Amino acid sequence: MTLRVVGAGFPRTGTTSLKRALERLLGAPCYHMEEVFGRPADAVIWRDACAGAMPDWDRFFADYEAGVDWPVSWFWRDLTAAYPEALVLLSRRESAERWYQSMDRTLLQGVRRLASADGDATGNLPPILATATPEQARAMQEMIRALFGGVFDDLDDRDKVIAAYDRHLAEVRATVPAHRLLEWQPADGWEPLCAALDLPIPDEPFPHENTTAQVQARISGIDSR
Repeated sequence: MTLRVVGAGFPRTGTTSLKRALERLLGAPCYHMEEVFGRPADAVIWRDACAGAMPDWDRFFADYEAGVDWPVSWFWRDLTAAYPEALVLLSRRESAERWYQSMDRTLLQGVRRLASADGDATGNLPPILATATPEQARAMQEMIRALFGGVFDDLDDRDKVIAAYDRHLAEVRATVPAHRLLEWQPADGWEPLCAALDLPIPDEPFPHENTTAQVQARISGIDSR
């Protein structure tokens, strides 16, 4: 396999719904942060990639035809170059303010706690990582710190976080040729994806998953461990 879709959107831009939709359309797995939680050994590879040691992308993505969400979309430049025929999918929300509200109520809460924890505070990680080795759990923490710290100067500064989001959108738009780029937001549903991939529209509702309430419930579960 080769990647047919390279996600370039930030988290909380409908990426879990996109994962399900792309898997339905392509008939193959789509890489997402969920994969890291299910395959904790991957955290070591992503941690090292954040430090500049890139993996063999073809080997790493051998079983996948698409990738969205961090950590994939953090490497959108590398993957866009590695897969020159792939569609670059820039997922976004209807406004930067709506995106920030979703991030602030979910992921940023967890990352703020992780940032203040010591290197062995594995209780801040999802319960699914109970199967991870200590090295894998540390790599997950280091990866998350690298991703969020590499983009956001200050997780508590609303204006800086929004500015980073806007800057990212502008960079992708300025870099990716128009014929390869698809901008998409959750309300768009199937149609733009199917048109860009030249695939028929499924006769079923577009998946809408990983709502703010669902993420908050998971964060509460992690806190109560």
